[in-house]
Amino acid sequence: MKKMTNDFGNIIADNQNSLSAGAKGPLLMQDYLLLEKLAHQNRERIPERTVHAKGSAAYGELKITADLSKFTKAKVFAKGEVTPLFLRFSTVAGEAGAADGERDVRGFAIKFYTREGNWDLVGNNTPTFFIRDAYKFPDFIHTQKRDPRTHLRNANAAWDFWTLCPEALHQVTILMSDRGIPASYRHMHGFGSHTYSFINDKNERFWVKFHFKTMQGIKNLTNAEAEALIAKDRESHQRDLYEAIDKGDFPKWKVQLQILAENDTDKLGFNPFDLTKIWPHSIVPLIDVGEMVLNKNPENYFNEVEQAAFSPSNIVPGIGFSPDKMLQARIFSYPDAQRYRIGTNYHLLPVNRARSEVNTYNVAGAMNFDTYKNGAAYYEPNSFSDSPKEDKSYLEPDLNLEGGAQRYAPLDNDFYTQPRALFNIMNESQKNQLFANIAASMQGVEKAIIDKALAHFEKIAPEYKKGVENALKA
Repeated sequence: MKKMTNDFGNIIADNQNSLSAGAKGPLLMQDYLLLEKLAHQNRERIPERTVHAKGSAAYGELKITADLSKFTKAKVFAKGEVTPLFLRFSTVAGEAGAADGERDVRGFAIKFYTREGNWDLVGNNTPTFFIRDAYKFPDFIHTQKRDPRTHLRNANAAWDFWTLCPEALHQVTILMSDRGIPASYRHMHGFGSHTYSFINDKNERFWVKFHFKTMQGIKNLTNAEAEALIAKDRESHQRDLYEAIDKGDFPKWKVQLQILAENDTDKLGFNPFDLTKIWPHSIVPLIDVGEMVLNKNPENYFNEVEQAAFSPSNIVPGIGFSPDKMLQARIFSYPDAQRYRIGTNYHLLPVNRARSEVNTYNVAGAMNFDTYKNGAAYYEPNSFSDSPKEDKSYLEPDLNLEGGAQRYAPLDNDFYTQPRALFNIMNESQKNQLFANIAASMQGVEKAIIDKALAHFEKIAPEYKKGVENALKA
């Protein structure tokens, strides 16, 4: 058997699990192979995005109607606060010329221009994802892209990966359900997906998940409806969004949160930072906090939509990260992708630029057109009173960790409970659509891989397996 190595011939002992500070802790910077995989992936294609290449966007605002001061000191969540924003929707797997109506996860990335700097919330139209460890992310995306030999999409690769990574079953069930092809960007929910943290003015931490529920109602397409639509209009979602806003039919979303006290995570019974799992609403109920509206179209698609750059590393006081392994890796990967794709000073482009005061010692670099405003100092620390200084009052509370440094060992291998719960709330029509959609997606897939998938479906529910088997024979 050939031993797997990195680009320099160093043998790789573990290509499945990130190096973690304990089972619940954050990732370690010394995991150079993880960084190398993510950095390499960001440079695989130029100039379009490696993922989320096909996008549509609009400007709008967020209005907060609830008092959240108990949970966060972030001004963007102060009652009555109205914050301008830019929201980019996207498909994930397809290239920039892909059709809008394909069966795919949809990106849901929001840039909030807050009074305390830009806050980027980078999520999807699903509350979960296919994997929970970023070590697997470049490989997963390879299965969604074109086979380098044939330059064709490869269903065999996708299902081979999913059956070998059963943590994907929850997201696969969502993707293959009747909600797998939204009728438009206006008619789908959005989620921050990851777990983030809130910090209040007492320096107390809470864990939080962000939900955006469409007020237009959910509308989806069947495979047949999507095929007919794509044959007539490959830009259906872009057209729908632009024309709705252009005629004053502004799309809206109800903003809801799930909030959990820092030490209450045991209530869930599983790792709260596992991106393949949801927080049950029966345990952590949704809280209504406000409304989001889109009310202005971009004027120049390339300047505003194509050059828009989002990263979960952009946070503001009162909002922080969590030990979510996928989130931790995206904190590095996203800005690294933008530096490569757009350039070192991508933050100076109008769509990306903060609307609050910016005081930085980052200087020079290609396409830097900023004015230097730091007086005599071009470094920090310095002795000049008119130069910006750090402010330790903004430090977050310590995050207590446990365990030794190790390759990420998930706290559980329960891949079936949450997909089963989702399957059990589907009606007969939804189940039949799920079976048919899976069968359609398995065209050309090897029998051995199909058999592995069926074995997983049976563990979710015998009816799940039987339904897919019958659909495959139809």
